[in-house]
Amino acid sequence: MDGVMYFLLVCLLATMSLIHGEDPYFFFTWNVTYGTLSPLGTPQQVILINNEFPGPNINSTSNNNLVVNVFNNLDEPLLFTWHGVQQRKNCWQDGVVGTNCPIVPGTNFTYRFQVKDQIGSYFYYPFTGLHRIAGGFGGLRINSRLLIPVPYDDPEDDYTVLIGDWYTKSHSSLKKFLESGHSLGRPQGVLINGKSAKGGGKDQPLFTMKPDKTYKYRICNVGIKYSLNFMIQNHPMKLVEIEGSHVVQMNYDSLDVHVGQCFGVLVTANKEPKDYYMVATTRFTNTILQGKGIIRYTNGKGPPSSQILKAPVGWALSLNQFRSFRWNLTASAARPNPQGSYHYGQINITRTVKFINSVSRGNNKLRYAINGVSHIDSDTPVKLAEYFGIQDKVFKYDSIFNNSLQSVGTSVIEQPNVIKFEFRTFIEIIFENHEKTIQTYNLDGYSFFAVAIEPGTWSPDKRRNYNLLDAVSRHTVQVFPKCWAAIMLTFDNAGMWNLRSENTENRYLGQQLYISVVSPERSLNDEYNIPENCIICGNVKGLPKPAPYT
Repeated sequence: MDGVMYFLLVCLLATMSLIHGEDPYFFFTWNVTYGTLSPLGTPQQVILINNEFPGPNINSTSNNNLVVNVFNNLDEPLLFTWHGVQQRKNCWQDGVVGTNCPIVPGTNFTYRFQVKDQIGSYFYYPFTGLHRIAGGFGGLRINSRLLIPVPYDDPEDDYTVLIGDWYTKSHSSLKKFLESGHSLGRPQGVLINGKSAKGGGKDQPLFTMKPDKTYKYRICNVGIKYSLNFMIQNHPMKLVEIEGSHVVQMNYDSLDVHVGQCFGVLVTANKEPKDYYMVATTRFTNTILQGKGIIRYTNGKGPPSSQILKAPVGWALSLNQFRSFRWNLTASAARPNPQGSYHYGQINITRTVKFINSVSRGNNKLRYAINGVSHIDSDTPVKLAEYFGIQDKVFKYDSIFNNSLQSVGTSVIEQPNVIKFEFRTFIEIIFENHEKTIQTYNLDGYSFFAVAIEPGTWSPDKRRNYNLLDAVSRHTVQVFPKCWAAIMLTFDNAGMWNLRSENTENRYLGQQLYISVVSPERSLNDEYNIPENCIICGNVKGLPKPAPYT
């Protein structure tokens, strides 16, 4: 789409929204390129959006319509996923390889989606290949509508803090490294908003605070593999939101933020006016890496103290922190009714599914798997294959449950990994981690109730320890080594949805799957039709489009 046509589309959609009283539209044009920066002091290739690293923040409000026109000026196919945005009835905009054909170099694609019935702190990133290692990520916030009160006073300002581990080698060289059978190994550092303070009084502040004012910080771990402990020198953080849910407010000196997770906290500038470090430190690692950024009081004088509290050691404190999180039952989120009006603990479980992660290192090849199946992407996105009715030529449903290797073996089967859940059923999912490293899972299209994390292996009698009253509704959950985690949710969002490890290496090498949720009605009440601008590729290219939903 050239510039003139895009301008006309913007005008047309804006006019239509006024005529029909639709929710507001917001338009973004992104030019995605490579650039050379030195986040850790060594020049390296990074992915820029409109010459920015990290990419621009998307600031939206519940039910806004977002139109993002992405021009791919990289030398590789590209997709963006909107991490945590549920894409109600609209998996066509999810931006993962199983639902979308990638944007080929030198072309553009326009995402159109509504942040329907959501609030909270999220981010976006490039899903294809190992692009996330090179950047291309940015914050995405969804504010509450004015008519729905939030359970705290409006902050003086609202800041996005993107923390993550970082490699100095290019994503293409690391990709070759993985495909030769090697693990990525240890990152070279930790970044906060694409930087790491060096000290010596020359660092510019990332954020400023006026004395005695309260600020909201949205902290997201956009990294590759490491959990990070986050703290602000001498400033307690009042936790108010986790991934779109208002939570019972508690103060924390530090928070463990696992890969892919986002927290919203309030911080009051009531300390000595000077500079302070915000610090992100790796957790559960033999070698400790740390990134720092500066917060400056507007009336401050003096550098930050060199005395920084050490991050906790071991995962017991992190587990107890998870158990301290509670859903705020009386607060309203995106809708006026209180969060606690949804009594998930009283719903009968329709089905229980257990997922066990494993790793295979045989024949000089590294693969990760769920229940012994290591996912590979086909040339035809599995959603397109299903929509056009040629799924038998691309994948088989539910082979993960028929696989004799699904226990904990060291061998894996490589194939597209697609399972089918019945529409509007309430399902219990158990994640078991028999490995020595922490896992974090994300489910697209949904939020779920993370009802338990415990050591050992799961059995039905463990349900007595579930939190069936006020577990937090969220879209990620961590699973500590030799532990299990349980989540519960209703699969009421029709589409094809990606469940993946947030460890980029694991996800890229197969630790992911797709969940098909099909509405038997084939109705627009349940799922949108394929977009007119949908990129067609693979085996469906040239096929006639199926009859649209009505």
